Amino acid sequence: MELLLNGYFDKVVMTSTPNQIDFALRDEKPDVVLLDMNFSAGINNGNEGLFWLRRIKEQRPEVEVVLFTAYADIDLAVRGIKEGAFDFVSKPWDNDKLLTTLQGAYNLRRSRKSVKHLKEIKRELLNESTMYWGESEAMKRLRDTVEKVADTDAYILITGENGTGKEILAREIHKLSSRKGELMVAVDVGALPESLFESELFGHVKGSFTDAKTDRAGKFEVANHGTLFLDEIGNIPLHLQAKLLTAIQSGQITRVGSNTPIPVDIRLISATNRNVLDMAAQGTFREDLLYRINTIHLDLPPLRQRIEDIVPLAEMFHAKYAAKYNKPASSFSREAKKMLSTYSWPGNIRELQHTIEKAVILSGGKVIDTDTLLLDTRRRSIADPGSTLREIEREVIREAIERHGGNLSAVAGQLGITRQALYNKIKRFEL
Repeated sequence: MELLLNGYFDKVVMTSTPNQIDFALRDEKPDVVLLDMNFSAGINNGNEGLFWLRRIKEQRPEVEVVLFTAYADIDLAVRGIKEGAFDFVSKPWDNDKLLTTLQGAYNLRRSRKSVKHLKEIKRELLNESTMYWGESEAMKRLRDTVEKVADTDAYILITGENGTGKEILAREIHKLSSRKGELMVAVDVGALPESLFESELFGHVKGSFTDAKTDRAGKFEVANHGTLFLDEIGNIPLHLQAKLLTAIQSGQITRVGSNTPIPVDIRLISATNRNVLDMAAQGTFREDLLYRINTIHLDLPPLRQRIEDIVPLAEMFHAKYAAKYNKPASSFSREAKKMLSTYSWPGNIRELQHTIEKAVILSGGKVIDTDTLLLDTRRRSIADPGSTLREIEREVIREAIERHGGNLSAVAGQLGITRQALYNKIKRFEL
């Protein structure tokens, strides 16, 4: 049989005992298994074969199994096929029949792989985690930095307003890193109740607290050898920051209720919409933790500072939701594009995405106009041609103050004016 099959398949692995099946599945990753039905002397009821069929399907459900027996039993064949076998071949075999059956099983396996691959491609195209860099200078500079640091293990801190895409950027970094074959685990640490903080991140053992009915791995363990993304890290209470710092510095965690340290190898990416530099200066965020997580600092600009990217982003979301809701392909009117470009987008990309989703649903496949966008036009962007110079200056200063969390030295530095000049403008504009 081995001589016969080697002429038709890239690799043929033979085993003389079913005890090697588990190892062969793991090490060889076969597409097809030709499984005998009887192994033990004096047993010919086929139950051993059915047992190993179930075992193979439990471990590798995608593998096609062809059953093999010297006892041509139709009932046994039907049972095997009902339990997932591709087909049934009896001994002594006919070469053509055997080859046809095995090649049929192999072709089915390959076709299923192709379908799965196509589905993955489609999922990727429609995936919200696909990074859109755009054409703005700020995003070009950011992309250049990301490409330099992604394939290192440097810890990264991403800052930016809500809705700017901090988690999407983190996933892009993971996809460009040497850890891309492993998991990226995302945790909104700011939303974790204090009582569950350690359990969620570090895990727990059975009986360590009332609801700990089984041992459970924490997010650090799950992300081992991959990337751990901690969102809203600026919202962690001060006393819990120390526990996080200890885990990061030591490279190991201890489950709640255990005394056994567990080594972990992670690449840490953190994100926040808060000014952690100011928080550290004020004593509400540990400086040592900030220095540890902030090897590389990436700042995502708000959408209102990426005006040239707004319409292309809107068109990308439009294509996505038109496909999702089976709507005909359409476009935006000139007035709608102008409205998109001059709106201030306080919710940034997330608000734009939800706006376009609603517009696609309401437009019914027709051209999307200003009435369909349902935007509050009282919110005007600094790019609004109707704004006066005074309004533009006031808005720029207000946004800078908000962006730097009230740190007037940083605001003055960004605007290129003295602190005194900034104080005068704040007073004049009643900010």
